[in-house]
Amino acid sequence: MTSFRCVAPGRRFVVAALLASPLLALAACGPRQAPGNDANAGSPREVAGNAVMTGNGGLPGTPMAERVAEIRILNKRNGITRTLKMKPGQAFRVDNAIVRLRACEQTAPWEEVPETGAFVQLDVRESRDNQWHRIFSGWLFKERPDRNVVQHPIYDVWVMSCAMSWPETGSDTVKVAGKAGLEGGGNEALGNASESRAPQSGGTPSPGASAPSNSAE
Repeated sequence: MTSFRCVAPGRRFVVAALLASPLLALAACGPRQAPGNDANAGSPREVAGNAVMTGNGGLPGTPMAERVAEIRILNKRNGITRTLKMKPGQAFRVDNAIVRLRACEQTAPWEEVPETGAFVQLDVRESRDNQWHRIFSGWLFKERPDRNVVQHPIYDVWVMSCAMSWPETGSDTVKVAGKAGLEGGGNEALGNASESRAPQSGGTPSPGASAPSNSAE
């Protein structure tokens, strides 16, 4: 358990964030002023984003800034769902909600359990004080949405995908021949050896051939 401290005018907020390996978690701070103008937008529009989480846990793969996540946001009042294609560091405003993507990741192909996650932050402008409040900040998982849930009476957010790749081999990996190639080559070699050792008609066995056994089977 790691604590992060954010300092705001007149108050301090201490937020505990749970680290999920190999994924990282960042802290969230409280109410903040509305960015830009106050007009509601009918369609998503990009607003000022956040810094991008860096580092792939020491593993090779698509750099974080080049990954693309598909995030969906639902307005429970009108039933409208919108799909946001975002890169880490981007933020989009949909009506009175702002979705920020800090990072996204999917498990490597050699992992036994496939998993897709995205670190998402949801800011909502509440009517009670006309201020922006951080409603959610954490990892959302496609395969296990119950592990982390966005709790808000109007908006819901979930992750659909993260476009990235892990290399299957490293720079020093030596590839071996496939199973089919080994079997084919082995049978052919055995065939050639059998032919070379087969007795010639009316003559002596070829060099290397063993003498026939006189013992009864």
